Parts: sequence; structure tokens; C-alpha cells
Amino acid sequence: MIFAPTPIGKKTLDEEKLKNDKQNCRKFGPCGVGKDALYLGGRFLDRRYYIPWKEVKRVFKRVAMSAGGFSGKGLFGSMAFLVVQFGSEEKECPFKFEADVDRLLSCVEQEHPDIPTHSVKAQNKLAKAEAAEEARFLKELSPEASSAVEALTADREFLEIRPSLCDSLTNMAKLKRVVDNISPTHRVVGAAVGILGIAAVLYGLYGLLTHASFALYFIIGGGAAFFTTMSSNTFPSKYNNKKRAQAQWEEAVEAMRGYLKGRPSFPVPPQYAHPIVLTRMIRVLREGRAQTAPEALEVVKKDLRALNSSVTVSQKEHDEVVAVKPLFLVCDYRDEI
Repeated sequence: MIFAPTPIGKKTLDEEKLKNDKQNCRKFGPCGVGKDALYLGGRFLDRRYYIPWKEVKRVFKRVAMSAGGFSGKGLFGSMAFLVVQFGSEEKECPFKFEADVDRLLSCVEQEHPDIPTHSVKAQNKLAKAEAAEEARFLKELSPEASSAVEALTADREFLEIRPSLCDSLTNMAKLKRVVDNISPTHRVVGAAVGILGIAAVLYGLYGLLTHASFALYFIIGGGAAFFTTMSSNTFPSKYNNKKRAQAQWEEAVEAMRGYLKGRPSFPVPPQYAHPIVLTRMIRVLREGRAQTAPEALEVVKKDLRALNSSVTVSQKEHDEVVAVKPLFLVCDYRDEI
């Protein structure tokens, strides 16, 4: 290998085994889950480091939120990190998309069930939260509600067979929300700054040919301006416009609709078909706030509508809402689209 990953623990893999394991590992953002080791991204290269599974004591997600986020109120911008504990040490790896961390941890749970996927503090909090949640559930459900819970549980398992469809639905809904909410003014400003950035880079390249002393500054400044507008989604392009975002979201909905043809009695519209939606519906039924699946879906909608910056949420609630609220917002909570 040209760039062989560097071990971060005491144990190592022989070169041939490491090469095969890295090539065949399942990739999640900058990290990877192999048969023999866990791979972590470096500052510039993905899967730059590795640690054999025998050394991994715990792997979990750590979320750094914007100012005010740790008050527990509302939904805040965040950056997710994967944290790996080995021996008496730990290493963090930042992720661009929080969903990639969640998918990696889900993979670890399936393939290495003996490795904890929550921090000790989070594990204790989850245990208390689950106990409190169980206390809210009715000890005995009506036959109608019990039957609905059983059917929803089976439907959730059906969805979990194809997690990529659910992830695509969430990702495309988020993308559409972002693109739809960019104001025309921001797009005009972004286009202007981007074009000026390109012009500055070209002028800087011309300066290099004429040996001008200022050339490098124009290249760096222009490149920074252009890539800033690209990363903020304000520079118009064929990959970043409302028409394309709409088409990608509709494609994700149609893919889910096609999958649900194998289950004609599925209780929610395809644009809301996500395991977390069904989990929240089951929770509503077990709390006695609804008796049927359609009633439970309406209560879930009501709960999501009520979430705003003044509402206190737990980390579990934050993760659920971030995953499913865009599904409802993007079609204004309508069942027919």
C-alpha cells in the first residue's frame, strides 16, 4: 500500500492481512469497519489509522454543539465525532455527516455486540431514560392498541431490512429543505462572490506567468471565496438547485413506495416511512395517547410540530427528531403529495 494505515494501539496486523482488511472494510465517512480492525480518518487522509478489534474497549459518538446547545433546549447545529477508547487512551475522529457516525455504530453493534457503543455517562443516562419511559407506558393495552403495536413492530422490522432507503429519504429531505430555504438574495450574493473568486484565481494565475509578487494572494483569496460559496450551497450549479433537489427527493420517495408494494397494509405514507417514525408511533400507543396506527401518526405529527427552541430535549430525542422531522417539514405534514 502507498499509504499504509498507522496503528494507534499496541497490537498490529501483518502487512498482507492489513491490506486485504482495509480494501474490504465497510466505509462510513472517513472511517471504516473491517473484519480485523477499526479504521479512523486522519487530518488529510481517510482511514489513516487503525486499531485491531481486540484492543477496542468502547466506541461511541460525541456531539459538539453550537453555543447554547448544551442547555438542552431546542435543536442546534452540531459536529459529530467518533470516539474510540483503547487501553487508558482514546482517539477522536470528526465526521462531516452525523448520520455516517450512526451508521458506523449500528454496524459495530451488529458485528461486535460485545463492544459498548455509548459512553459510560450516556449509558447511565440511557438506562435512566428507558426506566422513565417504561414508567409512562400502560401496563395493559386495549386489544386494538396491542394489535396496532404488534403490526407496527413487524412493519418496522420490514423497513430495517433496507436501511439505505430510509437513509436516502432522510438525506434527500434535508437537502431539499436546505436548498428551498436559501433566499434568492443569498443566491445572487453567492453567485457574485463565487464569480469574483474564480476571476481572482485566473488573475493570480496570470500573475504567476508574469512573475507578479501578488499572484499567490489572489489565488489563495479567490479560491477561498469560491469554495466558501460552494460549501454554503449559495453558488448556483446544476448540482445545487431547487429542481434537482426536488427530483432527488421524489426519486427517494418513489424508491420507498416501490419497496412498500411488498407490504400493502403499511400504516404510513412512503414519505414518512422511517423506523424512528414507527418507533415513536409505538411509543404513543404504549402511553395510551392513541388506539390505532392512524391516530398514533397524528399524535407524532403534533409532537414534532410542538418542538421549537423553547422545548427541552434529551440527546435521544435530538437524534430522533433530526432524523425524521425533515420528512414531515418537506411536505408540510401532508399525507398526500
